[in-house]
Amino acid sequence: QVQLVESGGGLVQAEGSLRLSCAASGRTFSNYAMGWFRQTPGKERDIVTAISRSGDSTYYADSVKGRFTISRDNAKNTVYLQMNSMKPEDTAVYYCAAGRSVGVPSRYSFMYDYWGQGTQVTVSS
Repeated sequence: QVQLVESGGGLVQAEGSLRLSCAASGRTFSNYAMGWFRQTPGKERDIVTAISRSGDSTYYADSVKGRFTISRDNAKNTVYLQMNSMKPEDTAVYYCAAGRSVGVPSRYSFMYDYWGQGTQVTVSS
């Protein structure tokens, strides 16, 4: 089992920044690719970004490219999501997830086995 706890969500104005953290415990953190997903009411949970086990490969949804950055610190068992130039459409509950993909991290939620409880991010216009 891997336990994931997100933090750092909150309210921010458009064009502002937030940094989310996801702390992992349980099994060896570096054995898992990590992803950030987001979900709004009535919609599916969508990929935001993902990072490979070693951190040398990343994936970004088109909607966040150039604005969001994912990183991980395997020594601290933590993955981060730096969000800049935020837009009202970034408002969602953000979830981190740990998955089993090897190499290029997967953008598909079914490839992730463990999920955090989510943190609310609200961007005001």
